[in-house]
Amino acid sequence: QVQLVESGGGLVQPGGSLRLSCAASGSIFSIYTMGWYRQAPGKQRELVAAITSGDSTNYADSVKGRFTISRDNAKNTVYLQMNSLKPEDTAVYYCNMEGYSTYHYRFSSWGQGTQVTVSS
Repeated sequence: QVQLVESGGGLVQPGGSLRLSCAASGSIFSIYTMGWYRQAPGKQRELVAAITSGDSTNYADSVKGRFTISRDNAKNTVYLQMNSLKPEDTAVYYCNMEGYSTYHYRFSSWGQGTQVTVSS
């Protein structure tokens, strides 16, 4: 079983920055994809950014040039640096990781979610 714990959310003014972190623990053999999703009230969950084990990245058009995803494989941790935040970035942010456990089972785990609120 693989557990994800997120941190770094909060309240920030428009134009400000936040850095989210998500650390995985448990029976991990390898993690090939790490990603961040978000869900605003009344909307579906959407992909914000993802990064593969080969460091290929993918971003939603709405965050390109403002958000940066990175990973630390030694710590099984993924980060999301969010700059130039806008009120429309307000949402609950979830991390997701996919990989293989030490028992060679494929897993896809989600964090508990962290609230990001952009408001003056």
